[in-house]
Parts: sequence; C-alpha cells; structure tokens
Amino acid sequence: QVQLVESGGGLVQSGGSLRLSCEISPSILHYYHIAWFRQAPGKEREGVSCINSVDERTDYTDSVKGRFTISRDHAKNTVYLQMISLKPEDTAVYYCAMGNIFGSWYPHEYDFWGQGTQVTVSS
Repeated sequence: QVQLVESGGGLVQSGGSLRLSCEISPSILHYYHIAWFRQAPGKEREGVSCINSVDERTDYTDSVKGRFTISRDHAKNTVYLQMISLKPEDTAVYYCAMGNIFGSWYPHEYDFWGQGTQVTVSS
C-alpha cells in the first residue's frame, strides 16, 4: 500500500520560512513524479511545484518562483519543499502527490496523495 506522509507545517510570521517533508513508502520514489499542491479555504486545489523522477527537472507556479524549492532525497524516500519569504497568501493545506505525468497542475492526474499539512502565515 502506497503511503505519502507530509510534515513540517506550522504557524510562521510573514517573511519566515518552513520546510515541508513528504515521506513515501514503499520506496518507489524513482518511478513517479512528485508534486506539491495546496488548498486554501474556499479555493480550489492548486499546483505549487513538481519534480521529475528521471532527470530531476523542477517546475513552479508563478506565485512561488524564487521563494520555494523542491528537492528529493532518494535514500530517505522523501521529497522536500523549502519555502522562504512566506506571505499570508501562502496559507493553505499543503499536499504531496505522486503521478506519471510531469508538470501537470491537474489534481486528477495524480494517483496517490498524502493527508496534508497546514501552513499558516500571519501578517
């Protein structure tokens, strides 16, 4: 059974930083592309960042470029999302997801999801 477990969320002031982790089991990280999505109250789930399983290319939605960095550690079966210069509009539940299509921002194209971790940025 595939499991994705996010952690690292919390409350931070505007301008602060957080690092989210997504631990994946079993160790199938090599075979899937990974993405981070977020969903704010009353809004649709939106793609934030993704990383290619083959060549480790990355992509980001415009609103987080230059502030968020996605990376992966194969030895730990974990994908990270380093977030700096956080803004109140970054407040959302953040989810990691696995799928076979790199660069897709459509949630329905991802096969496996974590339970989410809350990020709250105060002004």
